[in-house]
Amino acid sequence: MPSVNKTFQADKHPLEDLLRVDRLPHIWCPGCGIGSVFSACLRSIKNSGIDYNNFAMVSGIGCSGRGAGYINIDSFHTTHGRAIPFATGIKLANPDINVIVFSGDGDLCAIGGNHLIHAARRNMDITVICVNNLIYGMTGGQVAATTPHMYRSSTTAAGNPESPFNLPLLAYAAGATYIARWTMLHSRDVSDAVSEAIGRKGFSFIEVLSPCPINFGRRNKEKSLDTLRMYHEKSIIKNNATPAELDIEYGKSIVLGKFIDIQKPTYSENYSRVHNPNDE
Repeated sequence: MPSVNKTFQADKHPLEDLLRVDRLPHIWCPGCGIGSVFSACLRSIKNSGIDYNNFAMVSGIGCSGRGAGYINIDSFHTTHGRAIPFATGIKLANPDINVIVFSGDGDLCAIGGNHLIHAARRNMDITVICVNNLIYGMTGGQVAATTPHMYRSSTTAAGNPESPFNLPLLAYAAGATYIARWTMLHSRDVSDAVSEAIGRKGFSFIEVLSPCPINFGRRNKEKSLDTLRMYHEKSIIKNNATPAELDIEYGKSIVLGKFIDIQKPTYSENYSRVHNPNDE
């Protein structure tokens, strides 16, 4: 019998140059979709052709907030709800940096909601990727501002009596100039959206739905495969849809697509016109 060479050369991961491999394995649970969203974001950064030194990623607290610790570029893991103010400071200090905020629905749209609306109002030139798993996944499975009506969490054991945010409408009403929504199952669309956001000026908001099997799924008797099947069967791609029509009817229909892509002066451009009028 011929001898078998038991020495194998592991293939290099295609995104290894963007990963802090010394910090792997990651903390995300089996069945969680955050890793897929994170990979889509990394592909966009890699495919942009922009020097990695011209990027910065900022995250807050929560499951998605750990992304900043795994990416091998300048990154900041900030306090709860404060990712966008940190990102704003970076952009104002160095306008040439491409600033990406990668965080969750609770961090960005609940405790950090006020920062979200004012950054959109100012049209800060940053890209915000909001991974929406419909619950506070890391801190105990509490009800979130995005938890669907009558779905269970650790703090709404009988069902959530409140209505959730329509995040694209919130971003649109506040003044965001690029708005899209996809699911982690639509990985290429997520990557394309991030690429578009990086390549444009203004406040870009990308919502990405992702399963949370441990806290949302377990309490609502929904397995990850059930969630993915629902994403596949119930999603409707409707580009340019009116944001007011984008409420998620969880389990029934989810409208996906690119909804807003307009050009307006950014905060930095408006500031320069006021304080440095001779530069024009």
